[in-house]
Amino acid sequence: MNSQLPSGLLHLDRNENLYGPAPKCFEALRSIGIEELSVYSRDFLRGVKSRLAERLAKELRIPEKQVLLSEGSEDMLKQVVHCYVGPGEKVLCPAQSWWYYQTVASEVAGETVTFGLKEDGNRFVYEVDEMISLYQRESPRVVLIASPNNPTGNSFPDSDLMRLTESFRESIVILDEAYWGFADVSNEHIHELVSRYRNVLVLRTFSKYFALAGARVGYAAAGSSLNRLAKFSSRYLGYNRISEALALAALDSPDYYQSVRERMLSDRRKLYQLFDRLPGYTCYQSDANFVLVRIPRGVKSSLQEHLKSAGLVVKFFSDAEFADCIRITIGTTEHTDRLLLAFEQFFAGRG
Repeated sequence: MNSQLPSGLLHLDRNENLYGPAPKCFEALRSIGIEELSVYSRDFLRGVKSRLAERLAKELRIPEKQVLLSEGSEDMLKQVVHCYVGPGEKVLCPAQSWWYYQTVASEVAGETVTFGLKEDGNRFVYEVDEMISLYQRESPRVVLIASPNNPTGNSFPDSDLMRLTESFRESIVILDEAYWGFADVSNEHIHELVSRYRNVLVLRTFSKYFALAGARVGYAAAGSSLNRLAKFSSRYLGYNRISEALALAALDSPDYYQSVRERMLSDRRKLYQLFDRLPGYTCYQSDANFVLVRIPRGVKSSLQEHLKSAGLVVKFFSDAEFADCIRITIGTTEHTDRLLLAFEQFFAGRG
């Protein structure tokens, strides 16, 4: 495991996988030679986009032509919105989610319509009936669903997802699974979704679970009717061969990532246990590599200052919905222990 503490401030505010990528990824980097750096890919001669697209198609059990590659899922999200949304057309997306969803719609003069997530005890949930009602009223061009959602950490149950997709057949439905892998590593729903619904696009990235954020590797599984997007996203000179080598090495390392996942799950439980015994704090159940914590309103500035003095940075929100919340990235076990100690010291000092 690559668990060395970074120098200076420890950033637990960016949802990066701080264990780092599998050893095979470093081996892949060391094997990069003049051909990978100076010669275009020749995979098109075999009628495919790349070796990575071939491998993903096999893992997802879909045709290679329905695997679209990108520079992270952010890039593919931008591509699909820019491809399909025109001025005044609507994008339906979560209100309590990644700010970029609304920004990317504005880039093409699109209109954002948001649906809310409901707080239900120590989880957030999607209100399916309300989403369907809003969809029927607004007739959006694109519907965007995040699962798991950032920053709330909740996933979208497969049964509800199928129900929604059935109701949203007149729009393009984007399922953003950037945080896939931390709850489970199943791909079965992708095969079913893409096979049954021609208008679905499932976004994935190697940035989170596979710890390759710096390599900017993303992909999408596209429904068969999204040919316009397939052409829009085509790169005729091939995919980045270095990023491709890293991604393939990551896919060849399931045991490493399973070990990382188990450590993160254990450390996430430590955070649940810490905040569960503190009155006024709520740590929401998460399926991702972060947790959202609602804190008492009066402690925000003092907690932020205390963590900063301890060399720790977590996400303090400024928007109204989460003004009394923080989001904590699950780092390595060493990082989590350091964070827990800092919180214990803070609570003791206020006792």
